[in-house]
Amino acid sequence: MNQKQDEEIKRIEKENISQGKSRFWAGAVAGALVTAFAGLIVVGMSAGIYLFGKRVMSQQPESGGEVQEDQLDYQGIVNKMNLIEQIVDQYFLYDEDTEQVEDFIYRGMMAGLDDPYSTYYSQEDYSSLKETTNGTYSGIGAMISQNRLTGQSTIVRVFEGSPALEAGLRPGDVIYKVEGQLASEENLDVLVSNYIKGEEGTFVQMTVYRESEKEYVDLSVERRRIEVPTVEYRMLEDQTGYILVTEFDVITVEQFKEAVDDLQGQGMKQLVIDLRNNPGGVLDSAVEMADYLLPDNISTYEKGEGNTLIVYTADKNGQGSVYTASDGHQVDVPVAVVVNEGSASASEVFTGALKDYDKALVVGTTSYGKGIVQNLVPLGDGSAIKLTTAHYYTPSGFDLHEKGITPDVEVELAEELKTQAVVEITEDNQIQAAVEALREGE
Repeated sequence: MNQKQDEEIKRIEKENISQGKSRFWAGAVAGALVTAFAGLIVVGMSAGIYLFGKRVMSQQPESGGEVQEDQLDYQGIVNKMNLIEQIVDQYFLYDEDTEQVEDFIYRGMMAGLDDPYSTYYSQEDYSSLKETTNGTYSGIGAMISQNRLTGQSTIVRVFEGSPALEAGLRPGDVIYKVEGQLASEENLDVLVSNYIKGEEGTFVQMTVYRESEKEYVDLSVERRRIEVPTVEYRMLEDQTGYILVTEFDVITVEQFKEAVDDLQGQGMKQLVIDLRNNPGGVLDSAVEMADYLLPDNISTYEKGEGNTLIVYTADKNGQGSVYTASDGHQVDVPVAVVVNEGSASASEVFTGALKDYDKALVVGTTSYGKGIVQNLVPLGDGSAIKLTTAHYYTPSGFDLHEKGITPDVEVELAEELKTQAVVEITEDNQIQAAVEALREGE
């Protein structure tokens, strides 16, 4: 930058500070702050985060007031953004997309929290996100897991009869690009909703890295109407019931209850519940499903107040919710729950409750270790934020976050099975280990 440009920038900065002049950026920043925090106050009560919103609003400095260390300097932010915008106006080579810039202000604000689970959703992102729990969508028929720290997204399951299976997608494939977009740069919700899902009959272009072959593979996968059963079940030998739960959606509860009832009607003597690579989902669904298996009146833990405690949460002020069994139903057969490093969140709530009451053997490998709660907060303009608001604890008070649930019977999946799209239960060494563990416990 030459001396003339440098002097011009200093002139702009001086003019900006002295006059408090604001244009697009000032309005965008102020709008972001007011809209976001006001939104927390309005909808935060139902989300259990009202105190957080109230605290932020009460700490906003009055004009000319001194800014405390633990609060944002709103006027300073407005001034600096105004300076940047004026420099952009005068020197930026290309046309500015103001809508995109404003969107990234809000994304940056959430990224600044340094929490991989807190994020901002634009109107388009949020609209797509709300469609993800109905169990039917137009996509490729694969389950994807994302490492929140590295951003790496990996295929963990390919459904039978799906276009993903037909195109050659395999478990273990790391998604590198989707439609030219680097997968690691997008939140998984957004990657799936905005890039992978789409109009039925169209094709999505993907590049994956296949570790087993040490190469990148380009795939063209057709989008179809996919009906994903979140629960699959069957009766195995020796009257052993087997239930696979792929995620905890709203529809999962009834599917799970129907599976249990049907297996009991067939004379089930023991039950294996497969939660491997289950990323979690709706907390209430996990609670209801654990409730269906557990009796209501196990008074082992004080927080249950005489009822069977399933899980409880606590925010930064020690406040939270307590979930107990109350449906009057229980299942009196030996149970084994199979988990792995991809079993997270609601999966761990379910598993932790059964484990703490010695109502299930846990088989497999240590679970993912996500013991924190996110609340989705609409901001009133079609956008929303997802914010980490609390820890959750198993009935015994165990905080599994970044630890996971350690299995009672530790068994690694056989190496040759890790990249197979479809594995027969009779060949699945982890499932067979669960069946054997139940048989030995008889």
